[in-house]
Amino acid sequence: MSSSDSLHLETTLRAFERSQWNALAGDQPFVRHEFLSALHETGCAAPDTGWTPYFLALRRNGVLAGAVPLYLKTHSRGEYVFDYAWADAYARHGLRYYPKLLSAVPFTPVTGARLLAPSHEDRIVLAQGLIELAQQLKLSSLHLLFPRDEDLAALREAGYLVREGVQFHWRNANYAGMDDFLAAFNHDKRKKIRQDRKKVAQAGIRYRWLRGSDIDADALDFFYECYCRTYYEHGNPPYLNAEFFRQLHEHMPDAIVLILAMRGDEPVAVALNLQGGDVLYVRYWGSTTFVPGLHFETCYLQSIEYCIANKLSRFEGGAQGEHKIARGLLPAPTWSAHWIADPRFSDAIEDFLAQETAAMQDYLSELEMHAPFKPA
Repeated sequence: MSSSDSLHLETTLRAFERSQWNALAGDQPFVRHEFLSALHETGCAAPDTGWTPYFLALRRNGVLAGAVPLYLKTHSRGEYVFDYAWADAYARHGLRYYPKLLSAVPFTPVTGARLLAPSHEDRIVLAQGLIELAQQLKLSSLHLLFPRDEDLAALREAGYLVREGVQFHWRNANYAGMDDFLAAFNHDKRKKIRQDRKKVAQAGIRYRWLRGSDIDADALDFFYECYCRTYYEHGNPPYLNAEFFRQLHEHMPDAIVLILAMRGDEPVAVALNLQGGDVLYVRYWGSTTFVPGLHFETCYLQSIEYCIANKLSRFEGGAQGEHKIARGLLPAPTWSAHWIADPRFSDAIEDFLAQETAAMQDYLSELEMHAPFKPA
């Protein structure tokens, strides 16, 4: 770090000019100033919910040159990279795992910028600065979840432990339309998808794609009703409140893509996606009725069709779900990076990650064998 550089810890996004922050964040929606502000200002990711926000800022001659969104966490919920066994090991040895320091987008398992800086050198400065911060705060550990490749390279160089995961993504091979996409499938998989789509259509379901100003208050209210229903059906309260989605629509309208399933004039299901650049990210879904195949049509096939129609390059189908492979979403590795303060636990976790990574590589190889496409 040069003499003109300085690292500062901030406790609010208001300490940053929106334009300067967003210039570092890029076009992916989840780390933009508006998205994070909505999470904090609506109380969804706030100290009361176990997410105390912090921001590490790198300034050069007083100008923002890099930043890291951070949270002091008192639990591991809403992260999608599971370290409960690590916390349990600390507890069994009479040690405190929480609070821990986390760089992630709350409730959002999407790969993106974590070390917000344009150069590798500055990302190294931020990665090292985070370790120094965790040491100063006497924390058990530091975790960066779903970092992009550029960040991962800097984190490896700075000595972090790396953990591998998997998601399922669709990539656009310049398909002319949905029929062109389905033509790439082998016969059995193509026949199954067409049968499933036909069942949904025969149930009287039609679709509307809404983006930005096309999304009115009624559509947003219907989405939130379905979103809550999905969480409660799984025995959990929703992470996000209605005000969060209202703020998101007010401040980032063009990022939201709603896929509404209609029966006559009434909506019966909905998926909320976020679009950034030429990528679509599925986030939430819900329905008020059961129709065979409705979930996959609404969440995945309609999203793929939207991507083809709008010439988007990729659709990220979210966490988990081997069943997504049959719809053309193929396995894609994801990553997380970890610094553990106690050398004994760091060594044990490093050994565990070496075994887990080998198993994950085998798992990825097995998944790739189930791709639904015809041989090239």
